[in-house]
Amino acid sequence: MGVSQLMIYAISIVGLLSVSTMPNCLGFTNPADILAINSLYAALGFPPLLGWLLAGGDPCLEGWQGVQCEDSNITGIILNNASLGGELGGDLGAFASIIQIDLSNNHIGGDIPSYLPLTLKKFFLFENQLTGSIPESLSTLVQLTDLSLNNNHLSGVIPDSFQQLTALTNLDLSANNLSGPLPLSMANLSSISTLHLQENYLTGVLDVLQYLPLVDLDIENNLFSGPVPPKLLSIPNYRSKGNPFNTTIIPSPPALSPLPLSTFESQPPETSPGVEALGKSRLGKKVVWIVIIGFVILFLLALGFCFFVSKWRKEKSAINVGDHTKNSKLNVSSSYHSQHKENETPFNDNGRNDSLPRSKVEEDKRETISKNPTTGERIVVKPVPIPTTSRNISRNKDYPRSFSISSLQQYTNSFSQENLIGRGMLGTVYRAQLPDGKVLAVKKLENADSRQLSDEDFMDLVSNVLKLQNENIVQLAGYCCEHGQRLFVYEHCKNGTLHEALHLDEVIHQKLSWKVRINMALQAAKALEYLHEVCQPLVVHRNFKSANILLDEQLNVRVSDCALAPLLPLSYISQLQGSGYGAPELESGSYTYQSDVYSFGVVMLELLTGRKAHDRSRARGEQYLVRWAVPRLHDIEALSRMVDPSLNATYLSKSLSRFADIISLCVQAEPEFRPPMSEIVRYLEHMTKMKDSS
Repeated sequence: MGVSQLMIYAISIVGLLSVSTMPNCLGFTNPADILAINSLYAALGFPPLLGWLLAGGDPCLEGWQGVQCEDSNITGIILNNASLGGELGGDLGAFASIIQIDLSNNHIGGDIPSYLPLTLKKFFLFENQLTGSIPESLSTLVQLTDLSLNNNHLSGVIPDSFQQLTALTNLDLSANNLSGPLPLSMANLSSISTLHLQENYLTGVLDVLQYLPLVDLDIENNLFSGPVPPKLLSIPNYRSKGNPFNTTIIPSPPALSPLPLSTFESQPPETSPGVEALGKSRLGKKVVWIVIIGFVILFLLALGFCFFVSKWRKEKSAINVGDHTKNSKLNVSSSYHSQHKENETPFNDNGRNDSLPRSKVEEDKRETISKNPTTGERIVVKPVPIPTTSRNISRNKDYPRSFSISSLQQYTNSFSQENLIGRGMLGTVYRAQLPDGKVLAVKKLENADSRQLSDEDFMDLVSNVLKLQNENIVQLAGYCCEHGQRLFVYEHCKNGTLHEALHLDEVIHQKLSWKVRINMALQAAKALEYLHEVCQPLVVHRNFKSANILLDEQLNVRVSDCALAPLLPLSYISQLQGSGYGAPELESGSYTYQSDVYSFGVVMLELLTGRKAHDRSRARGEQYLVRWAVPRLHDIEALSRMVDPSLNATYLSKSLSRFADIISLCVQAEPEFRPPMSEIVRYLEHMTKMKDSS
C-alpha cells in the first residue's frame, strides 16, 4: 500500500469515528457553536431571551429565540430591537458556520471584537452604543456582503482592511465619530453599490471612490476637501453637502487598479532537487506515522471529553462556568449563595476591604490630593481603584438590605420592559415595587468589568458607595450578589433625570423656572463639592452629566453613579468626549477633579439654553454645545438670544450674566484655570440671595 493511500485510509477511519461519536455526547448543535453562543449570552448580560442558557443547551434542537440553524450549525442570530445591553464579548469568531448576525437597534456597548467569524456575510450592529475603533480584522471577512455599523460612537480612522472584501455590496459607517482619510484599499470594493459615510469627521479627498460601481453615495457633513472627481457626480444618488470642498473640477487621475493578492503572498524558498529526492522517502513515512498517531490521540481525547460531558449532565450539579471566553469570566459559587440570604449582612465580624480591580484606563497609584484645592493648583487625579483600608462593619439596621435575585425578579416583573427606567455605560436600571408599596430603582451591572468582580470586591464597592452620605447624592438602599449577578438597589427618584426634564418631558420642562434652575445647579454643585473635598476617601465622579442627575418629587437634585468610576469601561473616555461632556485634557488620557468641573459647566449650559450637550440634529457648527455657546457668553445680546425660550424672559440680565460668568470659568480649556467646586457653590449661593434671581 502506497504512502498516500495509507494516509488517506488512516484519516478516514479516525475521522469517521470522531464524527459519529461527538454529536451523540453533546447533542444536535455543533459544540463550538454552543460555547460561542453561551459566551455571547454572558457578554450581553443574560437578557431574558426564550431558550437561551448560561451553559450548555441545544440552540438548534430547542429553537432558541433569534437563532437560525442549518442542520447542526448555527447560521444566523437575529435579535434586532430586542432591548439588549451589555457587550459583544470576545468570542464571536468561535461560531463555526454563522452567516448573519443582526443585533441592531439595541443598547450594546463596548468595542467591536477583533475575533470575528470568517464565514460571516451579513453583519448588522447599527443603532447601538458601540465605542472604540473598527477592527482591522475586518480584512478576514472575505465573504462579507453587507456591513452596517452606523449610529454608534465609533471613533478613529477607517482601517485599511478592504483589499479582499470584493463581495461587499453595502457599507454603512454613518453617524459615528470617525476621522482621517479614506483608506486606499477601498478601491478594491469591486461590488460595492451603496456607501454611506455621512455625519462623521472624515477628511482628505475622494479619489479612491471614483471608479467604484456605486449607485448610492452619501458623504454629507464631513470634512472632505479638494476637488470632487467628475465620475462621482454621475452617481444616481450622490449627496455631499456639508463638506468644505474646493469646487474646481480637475481631470480624473488614472484608475486605481486593485492590488493582486499575489503581491501579499510569500514565495516558497527554492529547494535543491538533489536534497529533495534524497529525503522524500524517509520524510513521507515519518509524516504518515505522525498523522496516524495524532488522529489516534485526538480520537481518545474526544472520547474522554464525551465521557466527561455525559457524567456532567447526569449529575446535574451546581454549574461552575469556567473560562469559556477571553473577556467574560463568570464564577458561580454555591457556598457563597448559601451564606447570602435576603436581609442578611454579607460581612464577617472582622470585615475585609481588598482593592477593586481597576478599569483599564486606571493606574496603580494615587497622587496626594489637597482637601481644599486652590483655583490655580492643578490637581491630577489618576483613576484608581477603591483604596484598601481596614474596617469593621457591624450588623446594624443602617446597613443596606441584601436582596436575593429571585426577589428582585419578582419586584421588577422579571426585569420587564415596562419597568425599564434607562440604560448607561454600567448597565440597565429598572423600577422595582416592593410588597409594601415602596418603589426602588435597581441598577443591573452589565459591562465586562462588573462581571469580572469577585464577590468580595463587589462587597467592598458596596461599602464605599454606602459611605457617601449627602442629601444631594442618591442613597443606596440595598444590593444583590448572587449567581454571578451584581445589582445595586437605590432610592427611586420620581421625576427621572435632568436630561429628560430638559429635553424629553414637556410637563416637567415647564416647571423649570429660572429660580428652579439656579437651585438645581447649586444642589448639583454641592454634591460634587462633597465628593471632591469632604468625603473620605475623596471621589472623582468621572461620568458627570445631566443623565446622571436625578430629580425627586420636589425637583431636588440627587447625583447618581457616585463612586462607581472603577467599573467604567476603557471606552468611557471616548464616549464622554463624543457626548459633549468631556474636558479637552481627556484627549491625553488625563482626568482630574477639574475635569468634573468642566462637565458641571456643560450641565449649567444645558440649564441655560435648554439644548443638549451634543445634538446631531442641529447644524454642524451648533452640534457641540460648548463650542457654539462659549463665544456668546460675554455678549449680553447674544447671551439673551441663546437662553431657553421656555423661560419667557422671566429673569433679569444681571442674574443671567452672573450665571454665564460661572459657566465660563468652569469650561476653561486649561484645567488649572477652573475653580474648585467649593468656590462654585459660593458663587451660586450668592446668586440665590440676589433679588433678581427670581
